[in-house]
Amino acid sequence: MTDPALVPEHSVPVGDDEDEAAPPRSDFKDAIGWIVFGVLVLGGSIAMDRLEAQNINPVTVPGLLPGLLGLAILLLGAVLLLRSMGRGALVQAVPAPTARQREERRRVWVAVALCIGYGVVLVGHGIPFWLASSFYLTVAILVFQRISPDPAERRLDAKSWAKALVIAVLASVATWAAFEKLFLVRLP
Repeated sequence: MTDPALVPEHSVPVGDDEDEAAPPRSDFKDAIGWIVFGVLVLGGSIAMDRLEAQNINPVTVPGLLPGLLGLAILLLGAVLLLRSMGRGALVQAVPAPTARQREERRRVWVAVALCIGYGVVLVGHGIPFWLASSFYLTVAILVFQRISPDPAERRLDAKSWAKALVIAVLASVATWAAFEKLFLVRLP
């Protein structure tokens, strides 16, 4: 445990819930991630075609909104970075992760892997969007049910499979219909 004398007074959570305030080191890592993400989004939006040859109004060019969002993410990440440094992120010892934190990290990495698989393998390779999304959502629901901390939820029976499949198909078809019919955006 960290010596209370080394912890700045303003980094101690207020209230009864110890999860209320993230440790400064955690905020520092998150800030770095958000800054990198903001830079990537901003860089991607700057690299987009401006469509000047088509006399597009500069206010409506592709990449304007993503660029503004990337800039906002970058700035907010910088604020979080400065705040975490002010709370002692660079001087505090790194505490060993708890069992709960290790489980949370595992679940985050499972989600990242599933999302990358969805984006890289399923979408845009000839499989209809609603079918690819239905498959992804079904797998995601079942995987997260299987790694649930509640032993009663971990059992995958026919009812679990049917429920996951119905939720996935309904969500995928609703998303497809909203984009294709309402927003007139063709999905891959």
